Parts: sequence; structure tokens; C-alpha cells
Amino acid sequence: QVQLVESGGGLVQAGGSLRLSCAASGRTFGTYTVGWFRQAPGKEREFVAAVSWTGGLTYYADSVKGRFTISRDHAKNTVYLQMNSLKPEDTAVYYCAADPQASIYYTTKTDYNYWGQGTQVTVSS
Repeated sequence: QVQLVESGGGLVQAGGSLRLSCAASGRTFGTYTVGWFRQAPGKEREFVAAVSWTGGLTYYADSVKGRFTISRDHAKNTVYLQMNSLKPEDTAVYYCAADPQASIYYTTKTDYNYWGQGTQVTVSS
């Protein structure tokens, strides 16, 4: 069993940066693929980025490619999402998700079995 807790959200101006963290409990977390998703009001939850269990492979949605970076620290059982050049359309609740079977190329929410509670990111124009 894995439990995930996100942090690092907040209010930032357009063009600014935030770093989200996803801290996990559970000894097997290090073997899980981890993804970040986001959900804006009235919209479906959408894929943002994913990292392989080794940390060596990453995959991004086109909308964030070149601006966001996903990484993981096995020693801290934590996955990060560094978000730069933020835009108002990045405003959403951001969720981290984990699964032992998912590929980093799986981009639907049903591909992940473990979810955090989410953290709000608001980008003002």
C-alpha cells in the first residue's frame, strides 16, 4: 500500500515558477511509475508528466513540454514537478499518482491506482 501527499502549490504570477512535491509512504514506492495530473474547474483530469521507477525515463504532455520537469529522489521517497514559465491556463488542482504496472506513456487516470489529495496551483495574469 502506498500513500501519497502533495505539497508546494500556491498562487504565482504568470511567468513565475513553483515546485510541487509528492511524498510517499510505503517501501515499494521506489518501484512505481509516478505521474502528475491536473484538473481545472469544469474539466476532465488530464495527464501532465510521468517518471519511470528508475527516474531515467520521463514523458510530458505537449502543453507543458519544455516548461515542466519531473524528477524523483529515491532516498527521500519523493517525486517533484518543477514548473517554470507558468501560464494562467496551468491553473488547476495538481495530483500525483503512482502505480507499479503503469508505463510512463499511460496518460489516463484509470492507469494509476494510488492518488494523493491534490494541491491547488493558481497562476494570475
